[in-house]
Amino acid sequence: MEDVKAHKRTNDILLGPLERPALKWLAAHLPGWVTPDILTGIGVFGSLLIFISYYFTSQSMAFLWLASLGLVINWFGDSLDGTVARYRHIERPRYGFFIDHIVDVLNEILIVLGLGLSPFVRFDLACLALISYLALSVMVYVQQIVTNEFKISYGKLGPTEVRAILILANTLLFFTGIAVYQFGSVQMTVFDLLVTVVIIIMILIFLVTVVRKGRELSSMDRSGI
Repeated sequence: MEDVKAHKRTNDILLGPLERPALKWLAAHLPGWVTPDILTGIGVFGSLLIFISYYFTSQSMAFLWLASLGLVINWFGDSLDGTVARYRHIERPRYGFFIDHIVDVLNEILIVLGLGLSPFVRFDLACLALISYLALSVMVYVQQIVTNEFKISYGKLGPTEVRAILILANTLLFFTGIAVYQFGSVQMTVFDLLVTVVIIIMILIFLVTVVRKGRELSSMDRSGI
């Protein structure tokens, strides 16, 4: 990958019309000492807060509010670091690409394992969700190398929508408590069901994209494009 900077970013998300103007406004009004590296650190702090909060929800459901705050902090840092770099024209394409994706993986590990250590999601389901996410990540990175397109969103859904769904789920859980459903010999909470749906969606996206993109690339190679 000789020119990291030249790749095309695809981020057609449902909340994009609200998020993009908000990020531009924030980038223009942040003080100069708030650098992209500081924002990346803020994003990681948000993930740590989410991890700790979900872990301690076994002690008090009030920690769900702290987890939601962590999701907002994570969005703030993770979404703004690249926006600020581009706004100030201080991009570091290779360093930024490397750090951004390494930190993304770290953030997802913290968030998903935090859920798995909470009373809301079975640990095996959390691990399967993390595996599915990492498989999607590998596909996105490989696809970027062969097509020069970095595709962040699928079906109008991206990281911002996932955070919003988690915040809504946290709020519902706090007010309704943990509803448990019996499926034969298996007990599942509402969060278990939500995570299961997300896993199925990620696996389907992975399989469909791999088959579709594989056929497309095969046709391009045969025709010498």
